[in-house]
Amino acid sequence: MTAPALGLTAETVETVPSYVRDAWWTPDVPDGEDAATAGRRTPIRDASTGEVMAAVSADGLDLAAVVAHGRTVGQRELGKLTFHQRALKLKELAQYLSGRREELYAISACSGATLSDSKVDIDGGIGVLFTFGSKGRRELPNSQVVIDGPAEALSRDGSFVGEHIYTRIPGVAVQINAFNFPVWGMLEKLAPAFIAGVPSIVKPATPTGYVAAAMVRLIIGSGILPAGSLQLISGSARNLLDELDYRDLVAFTGSAGTAKTLKSHPNVVSGGVRFTSETDSLNAAILGPDVVPGSAEFAAYIASVVTEMTSKAGQKCTSIRRAIVPETVRRDVVDAIGAALRKRVVVGDPRADGVTMGALTSLDQLAEVRSAVETMIAAGGTLAYGNLAAPAVIHADGSVGPSADGAFMSPVLLDWDNAQAPEVHSLEAFGPVASVVGYESANGDVSEAIRLAALGGGSLVATVCTNDPAVAQELVTGIAAHHGRVLLLNREDARSSTGHGSPVPHLVHGGPGRAGGGEELGGVRSVYHHMQRTAVQGSPNMLTAITGVWHTGADRNFGAGDAAGEHPFRKSLSELRIGDAFASRLRQVSLKDITAFANTTGDTFYAHTNQEAAAANPFFPGIVAHGYLLLSWAAGLFVDPEPGPVLANYGLENLRFITPVAAGDSFRVTLTAKQITPRETDEYGEVRWDAILHNQNDEIVATYDVLTLVAKE
Repeated sequence: MTAPALGLTAETVETVPSYVRDAWWTPDVPDGEDAATAGRRTPIRDASTGEVMAAVSADGLDLAAVVAHGRTVGQRELGKLTFHQRALKLKELAQYLSGRREELYAISACSGATLSDSKVDIDGGIGVLFTFGSKGRRELPNSQVVIDGPAEALSRDGSFVGEHIYTRIPGVAVQINAFNFPVWGMLEKLAPAFIAGVPSIVKPATPTGYVAAAMVRLIIGSGILPAGSLQLISGSARNLLDELDYRDLVAFTGSAGTAKTLKSHPNVVSGGVRFTSETDSLNAAILGPDVVPGSAEFAAYIASVVTEMTSKAGQKCTSIRRAIVPETVRRDVVDAIGAALRKRVVVGDPRADGVTMGALTSLDQLAEVRSAVETMIAAGGTLAYGNLAAPAVIHADGSVGPSADGAFMSPVLLDWDNAQAPEVHSLEAFGPVASVVGYESANGDVSEAIRLAALGGGSLVATVCTNDPAVAQELVTGIAAHHGRVLLLNREDARSSTGHGSPVPHLVHGGPGRAGGGEELGGVRSVYHHMQRTAVQGSPNMLTAITGVWHTGADRNFGAGDAAGEHPFRKSLSELRIGDAFASRLRQVSLKDITAFANTTGDTFYAHTNQEAAAANPFFPGIVAHGYLLLSWAAGLFVDPEPGPVLANYGLENLRFITPVAAGDSFRVTLTAKQITPRETDEYGEVRWDAILHNQNDEIVATYDVLTLVAKE
């Protein structure tokens, strides 16, 4: 079935479709009934004009069948792929979507988003796919199991060992998203779940769900994702949690009230459903006592506050709600923010030229924000900029006039004489609203600023703006435990910083307390959220078979010198097997060799050149060989010199020198194929070799991993 077009014109009003069980679905509409006004359908309005564009309903959708489809078809098809193969599909999808952004921008404008806002949402979401497409290949094995930490010896003879592994959860990831970022919010949850191999069921917020549906239409149209890996529910899914159990995960972004309701569901409380949430957040921006008007930091701070107030019309969970500044410059900060707002902000329909701030998502949202501001004013906040009256706006045709049915409001800046007022630190006006409070900073004291930041009860992000390292250290260590992320802003990074309100996929997004206590993104950390960590115990051979990584004590296949007679370096990737190994002869190290190495390298450290000083060192018996001499000679002991499948040595890892080698001692090397990682897009792959050096007494001299690139054929 082809994807139905979204009705985004005045001439046609259609029901926003769901995509379930690998087909597009809309509820049946009885003859003669208008889909936009039917009682069980929610009309969706253009945020700027109030015009009904579409309707939303999931009435009659079989949620049990949706979940079952993900658990069966989705799990099966994703299970056919390795981490690297899934990552490559995300990269391919990101490239496909990058060429189709313009049509999404046009649809996003209906939500009140300016082009800049839409790019943050749409380009940001596509950027998440690119990032996970890269990290999945660089930081995860080309397999379906991840080892967590080193193996633990559980017996003296090494026959019984244990370690931890990650495998994907066997259910679905239900992703409930907020209205403010219908694309980014969806893709930042989808990407790590997909890499992990867990099917996603996406439930966007109703007011902007049509934007998410448009993105899903493109994703499905690409044909890139496996069957069952993505489903979309447009409309109410009130009973969805009834269908979930311990195999499944729910990732929620939205209000604290809704999160509380979901967390109290029996299947979460006692049924084992994994639940993570990202909710309300009264984020703070703290201005250091060293910052004065006219400085680079002061300018960067003002620009950051204004940007966060107006980007997405302030409808961001990461927006700056509290500007915490030294009392001595509070008036300067208020005046500077007001001047910048007057200069930069033009409110109107985002489809009109010159508009820099669009409408709120809906009239309901506008009413909530105005109500919150009225409460804050009644509690002592002074209206320093803006007002609650409907502003004159630029309409799509370029005319200027009343906002009519659009959800427009002016930016609002509140100035507080009482920095401790409870409403400042407990009431979030989810729109273009910020408050300025002062703290006493005599002699550079920032303890009150730390206390004020903590009154927010846990936040997603805080900015610390200072050019004094000591101030930065005190503020960050004082507030870090109350926040999921802290941005340090000064003259050095003001231009390059991604900004206070822009989570990046490499770093954690989430926060404690009021912010929900959840955690998303953070690179491969978020992939592990969709996996189960399990302790496994057994023999080295069994753990090698399970993980695809050779464990000390497991069987080896020594080629050179036995019946097989083939050096492992002569084997291509298709021929090489985990456990293929090579054992060298002993090589003696003389004092002459050590002295020559010291002279030619310039490494004349006394342990290699001065017998008396070396003997006085508690670690050495006298003059000893350089560690890097041993590594160099070890390579000479195991390298097969002729051209062959081994293309390059590109590094070593986990090097440890354990027993010194004195002049006159000998050593040998044992090399074992530890891990084989084919590269999906290249004609070669990576082989990790376990290297261990022993001396003539069979004592371990050094251990490390050698990394080589080896041709597939």
